[in-house]
Amino acid sequence: MEKVRIGVLGAYRGSSMINYCKRASNAELVAICDKTPEALEAQRARAEEEGHTNIAYYDNFEDFIKHDMDAVVLANYATEHAPFAIKAMKAGKHVYSECLPVQNMKEAVELIETVEETGKIYAFGENYCYMAAPYEMKKLYEQGKLGEFEYGECEYIHNCIPIWPCLTYGERDHWRNNVHSCFYCTHSIGPIIHITGLKPVSVTGFETTMNERMLSNGSKTATFGIQMITLENGGIIKAINGNLYKDSVWYSIYGSKGRMESARKDAQAQYHERIYVNCDEFQGAYGEENIETYEPVQDLAGETQGFGHGGSDFYTMYNFAEKIKGNPKADIVDVYEALDMFLPGLFAYFSILDGGVPKEIPNLRDKAVRDLWRNNTACTDPKVAGDMLLPTCKTGTPDIPDSVYAHVEELWHAEAEKEDGNYRAKAFKQGSKEYTGGGE
Repeated sequence: MEKVRIGVLGAYRGSSMINYCKRASNAELVAICDKTPEALEAQRARAEEEGHTNIAYYDNFEDFIKHDMDAVVLANYATEHAPFAIKAMKAGKHVYSECLPVQNMKEAVELIETVEETGKIYAFGENYCYMAAPYEMKKLYEQGKLGEFEYGECEYIHNCIPIWPCLTYGERDHWRNNVHSCFYCTHSIGPIIHITGLKPVSVTGFETTMNERMLSNGSKTATFGIQMITLENGGIIKAINGNLYKDSVWYSIYGSKGRMESARKDAQAQYHERIYVNCDEFQGAYGEENIETYEPVQDLAGETQGFGHGGSDFYTMYNFAEKIKGNPKADIVDVYEALDMFLPGLFAYFSILDGGVPKEIPNLRDKAVRDLWRNNTACTDPKVAGDMLLPTCKTGTPDIPDSVYAHVEELWHAEAEKEDGNYRAKAFKQGSKEYTGGGE
């Protein structure tokens, strides 16, 4: 196979993957699907302007999945990836899923079993694993530079409130308004799981209260959540994610030979592109300070220009296509690792609702364990939770007046006028993960 034929579901967030397929030597774009006519027309116009005329366009998934292609990219709503992934693999397609992989245990069991039954490749698009500093940590860890992992801290703090109107459009039921505080956890937890290869075994969760800037924009979620995760070797991760006022993406890991970490944003030192390494061979007993700091040069770095999240959007797609082509060195996040990244957040929330009691994280590699969870639909999404619906915060789901959502919708329309009637075009232009409003 010279090039992998790929279709993309979701024309806004999916624009990054679309652009990859247009430029790649190992992939080609054959189809785009989105329920929003303006999204399809914008993609069609751009493709024709660039000379890409052999692309099919669909406004529904049922027709899209019948297209003659090898693989699909799922860049639709973050709470809806699992059902589409399952349908795609059963239709004979390999799957690249944007964050997050599932939203409850029933979906997790079904997703794993579909991967196993179909034999199709499933790659989870946790792009933060491939940012320069955390990926360099992975290389050094595998070389034994850090020794045995003992402790790690990780943060994904993103104050989305300034762009909430273009993310949620004033929709009361938009997924971003209704997830729990630990839901969007894989940007923080994911890179440390990928660095170490260790499985999580238990977690204790914590969350703060809601604040006015969240409530006044229609969000029913606590400002942030914390997961204290114990790994299979006894090491511990402290992970935080949420909407605190100042953004932060940061990773720090300790081992028997020292510490490695990425730069803090406020240090103004290239952020997640710079690494600090303070390791030695004395197992922490008498070693001297031996600090190295540099900006790692990644393989294929010259091809990442124009791709978001520090170029990491390029690497997730490159590795996906290479895996399909049979490259044994292709580094993807498979379905088991994807759930190792996600389940700590779900079970941390179970812990929060149970007063902070530690929770064992099920090992879904074990088929017997799956039977205990295959009918568990507990989540905050009323469309799938049924009688297992969870509140969006430990204090309950707040009752937010309709006037709040009307105001957010007005803000969205006001910005739309500044963008010639299409504020979401800004999302399309940037191809940013923050803008996931398009798609099915």
